[in-house]
Amino acid sequence: MKGTQRIVATSLMMGLIVVCTMFIKIPIPLTTGYVHLGDAMIFLSVFLLGTRYAVIASAFGSTLGDILSGFAMWAPWTFFIKGIMALIAALIYGMILKYTSSSLITKALISMIPSGIFMVIGYFIAEGVMYGSWITPWIGVPWNIGQFAVGIILAIILYKALLKSKLIKP
Repeated sequence: MKGTQRIVATSLMMGLIVVCTMFIKIPIPLTTGYVHLGDAMIFLSVFLLGTRYAVIASAFGSTLGDILSGFAMWAPWTFFIKGIMALIAALIYGMILKYTSSSLITKALISMIPSGIFMVIGYFIAEGVMYGSWITPWIGVPWNIGQFAVGIILAIILYKALLKSKLIKP
């Protein structure tokens, strides 16, 4: 992709991240948080856009999702956590592409599990700081792990479907 195509694709992924963050939510019991499918679009953006543009789409798309959903207090944390999450996944994925011929699933797992773990730790710290308690954030940990695990699976399924349709090139 070049120039305008890259900008359009980045904007599209940003919009998909916003929509999947805002409209497909499962409330987390005992908290004000929720689980969403935005991570699937973050991981898909890593496959499709490359490092710089995946980070931009992820940071801004996730932040807009928080702001537009009424969770603006999370926006600064989300901007950095989701941006760095995409950065970690994209850097590892790029290295794997360069040095191995493993399957797509193997590459995805190797690159996206560390980024998901970063996200879990990032939100644990954010919640601890925001609420002044290091006990409360433990409630969200299994939910955040589930969120990024489902995100990985959906991203792989969607990416494989796009490859099969020949709408994109590997």
